[in-house]
Amino acid sequence: MGDLLLVRHGETEWSVSGQHTSFTDLPLTQRGEEQAKSLAPLLAGRTFARILTSPLGRAIRTAELAGLSGAVPDPDLHEWDYGGYEGITTVEIHRTRPDWYLWTDGVPQGPPGHPGESPDEVGARADRVLARIAPDLAEGDVILVAHAHFLRVLTARHLGLSAAEGRLFQLATGTLSRLSTEHGRPVIAEWNTTGASATPGPF
Repeated sequence: MGDLLLVRHGETEWSVSGQHTSFTDLPLTQRGEEQAKSLAPLLAGRTFARILTSPLGRAIRTAELAGLSGAVPDPDLHEWDYGGYEGITTVEIHRTRPDWYLWTDGVPQGPPGHPGESPDEVGARADRVLARIAPDLAEGDVILVAHAHFLRVLTARHLGLSAAEGRLFQLATGTLSRLSTEHGRPVIAEWNTTGASATPGPF
């Protein structure tokens, strides 16, 4: 049984400011590119049964800079659709909804094509990804390059938890995490690992 490696894309302007970023396809900042490059030594010499990325440019660019060749974009690795909260910070949301919490309340409908998602809807996408890569994990390691909230939900589902329990797994920009097994059961083996020349970005 192989390990499942997770890479959160490098820093963007909105990850620094705390603005919710799903369908807005911002490029990496210079620091974000450096974060991505710093992951290359951690991945060098590894072979992967499958390499998947989110279809968004910030994830594809991170994969390229980290030295991952042959990555295939997968629409199900898209970030949580924040709907009407796209580009809005939690602080701003709390001015009118002081008790709002993404992991339990979801988001309001956004512009056409972006109705927003509930935790369980994101969890359903994560479940589809896990089902698709299961045969590959039987053969070797798999790596996914995607986004913070989606990867947190996927981690929860991989561990047998509800999608909303992804709230427990804070994930920084430009980091590598590894899900493995112990006595045949899924565990977190590494979390938020950075390259030697990088430090974690905002969460």
